[in-house]
Amino acid sequence: MTGKQQSSFFSLRGSLLFLAILTLLSFTYLALRYSTPPPQVSKFSVTKLNDARGTGKEEECGGGGGGGEEEEELYSDTFHSPRVFKLNYEEMEKKFKVYIYPDGDPNTFYQTPRKLTGKYASEGYFFQNIRESHFRTENPDEAHLFFIPISCHKMRGKGTSYENMTIIVQNYVEGLISKYPYWNRTLGADHFFVTCHDVGVRATEGLELLVKNSIRAVCSPSYDVGFIPHKDVALPQVLQPFALPSGGNDVENRTQLGFWAGHRNSKIRVILARVWENDTELDISNNRISRATGHLVYQKRFYRSKFCICPGGSQVNSARIADSIHYGCIPVILSNYYDLPFNDILDWNKFAVVLKEKDVYQLKQILKNISDAEFVTLHYNLVKVQKHFQWNSPPITFDAFHMVMYDLWLRHHTIKY
Repeated sequence: MTGKQQSSFFSLRGSLLFLAILTLLSFTYLALRYSTPPPQVSKFSVTKLNDARGTGKEEECGGGGGGGEEEEELYSDTFHSPRVFKLNYEEMEKKFKVYIYPDGDPNTFYQTPRKLTGKYASEGYFFQNIRESHFRTENPDEAHLFFIPISCHKMRGKGTSYENMTIIVQNYVEGLISKYPYWNRTLGADHFFVTCHDVGVRATEGLELLVKNSIRAVCSPSYDVGFIPHKDVALPQVLQPFALPSGGNDVENRTQLGFWAGHRNSKIRVILARVWENDTELDISNNRISRATGHLVYQKRFYRSKFCICPGGSQVNSARIADSIHYGCIPVILSNYYDLPFNDILDWNKFAVVLKEKDVYQLKQILKNISDAEFVTLHYNLVKVQKHFQWNSPPITFDAFHMVMYDLWLRHHTIKY
């Protein structure tokens, strides 16, 4: 090899070595840059986000929007994930469409809602609200969900047996399935029905394909009777119209530790009455309060109580929970199996006390262990969620109707067969 060839050879080796070192340094830099985990959101960051709501500094936390009362509601810590709720809710308002099957005699069992009063008013309000809302579409091809308008309350008034109710509902639903192509596209996964009264629940439970496949929005959901939390929706049972105005900033007036009055129509209620009916700090009555004792005595006791006990009765749900929220009394849930309304949206631990039935024996001590500061926070949050447990006609943003629709929106994603 000549000297000139040797010089060229070493020059080539040097260039290759330089390129190899440069490539190694580049890969090392990129690996370090993109393998570094993103900064985690700390509790301090969340606190700063909450503080920013009151100082007009939402932009510093990556927020924005209109501000004001609506912005405060959207960023409320009563939600599991305020930002996710905000984005999903806005998308729902813009896109969500529901097709209502037009079939059925409106004067009998279909299309006819319950009256808008009483403890089963939720069913009637939903029927009325969905018909009048912008979510309804006359074009089934653009619908995300299909509403089966079953309303069974008139069957009971006509003396129809549960067996015959099931047959009537079955014939109606099977008629829809044979007449329209929509059920068979998803085996009913994008269909739903709404019922609050136990008559409607029992009349539909006999139709297995309806219970297993479609979305059930029901007032008495219990994990041990076939309710499927990720598929079905817990409909709030609201006694409207409320007899008295909502409770607000009235903490100083709540001198009674706890309150419950009602029928002993379940095991937990029997135990509650037996253990605590003679207590001086817990106002526990094992019978409903008679109207003879005074006007609206029952409702007025909500006003003066800090905590209102909500044990399951013959049905796991009751209007007592919504009453407690409306009157500003912290609900104390005593139930082993109960999917609370909007449980996947709202953090009930921020405005209620959720206990198991075995906790009834330590109930008084549990409530007394809640500090005054903790109670004030619970009460403050309770007032913030009152609007979610109120039905209106026409519906109002964030009210019970819109929260149910949001729950349905979360469940509308289905596999198209």
